[in-house]
Amino acid sequence: MTIAEFDAAGELDFALRLADAADAITLPHYTNRSFNLDWKANQTEVTEADRDAESAIAGLVLAERGAHGLFGEEHGLVGAADSPWRWIVDPIDGTSNFVRGIPVWATLIALTHADHGPLVGVVSAPAMNRKWWAAKGLGAFADGRRCQVSSVSRIDEAQVSVTFSKGWDALGLTDQLVQLQQQAYRARGFGDFWQHMLVAEGAIDLAVDAVGLQPYDLAAVMVVVEEAGGTFTDRKGVRTFESNTAISSNGLLHDCAKMLA
Repeated sequence: MTIAEFDAAGELDFALRLADAADAITLPHYTNRSFNLDWKANQTEVTEADRDAESAIAGLVLAERGAHGLFGEEHGLVGAADSPWRWIVDPIDGTSNFVRGIPVWATLIALTHADHGPLVGVVSAPAMNRKWWAAKGLGAFADGRRCQVSSVSRIDEAQVSVTFSKGWDALGLTDQLVQLQQQAYRARGFGDFWQHMLVAEGAIDLAVDAVGLQPYDLAAVMVVVEEAGGTFTDRKGVRTFESNTAISSNGLLHDCAKMLA
């Protein structure tokens, strides 16, 4: 499939099917607390729900999109490694929440092209009974309702979300994060995918993620935010899903995060 042959609606429908397959695995494990906890080399949690959900997604991609590659958090790169088309998957974004019984976790699924970046994104949070999706040129949706970012243009009238992490300390920017919160009308720490989805919905106006992110944390949410009319960059203002930082906003307030560059 060339970029000229890209069927946004068709690929989005497929991505939604992938999300449903993952939900059928992850939600029962979460609801029944039926999983074993392991720790990866980077000291983050992983369960069989993570691994099994990614395997199910990969199986469908290999069966129905054999010319595409897939890169997932748990199993790495599978499929057509040299294809310009690549599915990027985080089977459970927010595994620490999943493990502790906090319902804020989601499966993130994106279809990317080597030259055009993320083109399809699905964020499925079954324990919250929420799902967001978008495809290039088709707009963004939350549970079937079209998403649109806010029109707030003043930081002292804005709702912001900041995710602190040790990486901000290592960059020497924690004080700037605190300053950004102090400038805002209201500051919260929603974390992970949810803060970016709240930006897409117009519920909050600016979200600053943790340091140490990976492409599978960002590709899907980037599509949703941008198709909702928002801006998505790393802390230096570069539009990318391949940085270790991410900031999303309604666009009007994005310059307020320049202090983090």
